[in-house]
Amino acid sequence: MNNIVKFGNANLPTAASLAAALRKTAEEAASGPGVILKMDKTGHWVYGADQTEVDRSGIWAVNPLSFIHGYIAWGEGEVLGEHMVPITEELPELDAAPPNAKRGWEPQVGMSLKCISGEDKNVEARFTTTAVGGKKAMHALAMKVAEQVEKDQEKPVALVKLGSDHYQHKSYGRVFTPVFEVTDWIGLNGPVEEEVADTDTGRRRRS
Repeated sequence: MNNIVKFGNANLPTAASLAAALRKTAEEAASGPGVILKMDKTGHWVYGADQTEVDRSGIWAVNPLSFIHGYIAWGEGEVLGEHMVPITEELPELDAAPPNAKRGWEPQVGMSLKCISGEDKNVEARFTTTAVGGKKAMHALAMKVAEQVEKDQEKPVALVKLGSDHYQHKSYGRVFTPVFEVTDWIGLNGPVEEEVADTDTGRRRRS
């Protein structure tokens, strides 16, 4: 059965301009639609207000036009300010951080994804991160997209599995980091043959 992946109003820029913009994410450390996707402290991917655990067998399509960068200011469990722009634009200029911002303005990167198979099929999500591990994973993915665009502009959409890695921090113990495993490439509006069977992964709600 074919699935159609569509990113509305998408006009792909030239390969050179998109590739150059994406490569900037490797040198630097707009909000998107859908639910918030994130990795919790135990290394599980979750999304939405109910913290629904992601189907580990699912495949997600990354919108290559959705890469953003900018800054965010956090208070006590709430966002006090956020300035994000497309990766094709220069970083936004900032005023003073909100008075109650715990760490002032923090650099942040992000992107939008859509699930095309598994229990989360058709879920659209936004992933943003300020963490070092998260930014490294985003930069690595952006580099792969840039290389793909240079090689084949007709298939700029990365299909990925959401995984995790970890390292041992001397103060915080085991710290989990995101992994985006690229499994294939497709066009912005092209059909993709669903190869991953829907299986019972024991998905559960996480608090």
